[in-house]
Amino acid sequence: MFEKILIANRGEIALRIQRACKELGVATVAVHSTADADAMHVRLADESVCIGPPSAADSYLNIPTLMAACEVSGADAIHPGYGFLSENAHFADILEEHNITFIGPTADHIRLMGDKIMAKETVKALGIPVVPGSEGAITTDEEALAIAAEVGYPVIVKASAGGGGRGMKVAKTPEELPVALATARSESKAAFGDDTLYMERYLAKPRHIEVQVVGDGKGNAIHLGERDCSLQRRHQKVWEEAPSPSLNDAQRKQIGETCSNAIAQMKYRGVGTIEFLYENGEFFFIEMNTRLQVEHPVTEMITGVDLVIEQIRIAANAPLSVKQEDIRFHGHAIECRINAENPSTFMPSPGKITYYHPPGGLGVRVDSGVYVGYTVPAYYDSLIGKIIVHGKNRNECMMRQKRALNEFVIDGIETTIPLFTALINEPDIIDGQYDIHWLEHYLEKP
Repeated sequence: MFEKILIANRGEIALRIQRACKELGVATVAVHSTADADAMHVRLADESVCIGPPSAADSYLNIPTLMAACEVSGADAIHPGYGFLSENAHFADILEEHNITFIGPTADHIRLMGDKIMAKETVKALGIPVVPGSEGAITTDEEALAIAAEVGYPVIVKASAGGGGRGMKVAKTPEELPVALATARSESKAAFGDDTLYMERYLAKPRHIEVQVVGDGKGNAIHLGERDCSLQRRHQKVWEEAPSPSLNDAQRKQIGETCSNAIAQMKYRGVGTIEFLYENGEFFFIEMNTRLQVEHPVTEMITGVDLVIEQIRIAANAPLSVKQEDIRFHGHAIECRINAENPSTFMPSPGKITYYHPPGGLGVRVDSGVYVGYTVPAYYDSLIGKIIVHGKNRNECMMRQKRALNEFVIDGIETTIPLFTALINEPDIIDGQYDIHWLEHYLEKP
């Protein structure tokens, strides 16, 4: 096991990783920008190192500064959390060159799954179903028009290096396709420095289903079931639950085994998430995230498996702590992401928290690093916490989530809590009848 882990992140995920380290008896090093000097993960760490000014480019994304922090602290491993450098293959390569363990997959697997075209080709060969579309990169409008005629309209154009909805455009007719290609290419170049595009059939009303997998890097792998992440705004998830209300036991068993078998064949190391669009009983691969997900707690709640501890153990060359036959799914879990944003306009709302009262009680978990007197900085993602609730079944879970949301008080800033208190009373949400477009349509209502 490692002696000291540097947590190359901030906020609630840094605190989450720190707690796992302490349970393993591993010392922690918190890094922080000057804007995060008073953050909770900094206060609770064994050591802390300031890595630069507020700008993420000058702090949390500054690889030389992070390497220097490892050197001065003596850390022998880095946990990247999610976001920032968590899926940066170059960073993983540098750590390996300096004999510092990257708590995550190999740089080769990060690189492979980071290229959406290569990822699609790889998983298809491993038996994972993919959306009909281009076999590789699209080079001309004529090529795109020919493929679209074959798979049928509407089609969606995507950036190969993309994520978060950037570089994605829908074309409903042949006339719209050249404009969609030009716009997506421009966005992709600006956002990722790469204008490579591919194209797929556009699914009208799919759900977003993702499967949690864990591999030991030696050919052993398990799945921990699926999560339904269909409630999204601008391709950003806001509400996640497990298991999905849209799948039956046979479907979840089949897609879970398909994913774990593929991960085993890849000899993938660490945790990962294989994401799908699901429509009319069919699964279609979107992408694989080679890191811990924001929504990992819902899986932990229904399986009892600590995914962060599992990550750390695997990185330390330990075997998987559980076998597939040991996994038992218990009840239902829902997570709501609490952002420092106006619940109607979604404008960021940084500022000082003047009152903070998180909910509690049986089956209620709050992952957050905020406290009374803490100032939410304006420089980073607006996520300030997550409320995760577990119940014996979905109905009990929904009622418990409603109660917990009503207990949750954060004053001094605006948050998205009112949005969730409204959503949880919507008939479609109560019945589990929603798709990836549902929330956008709901928010458009007067």
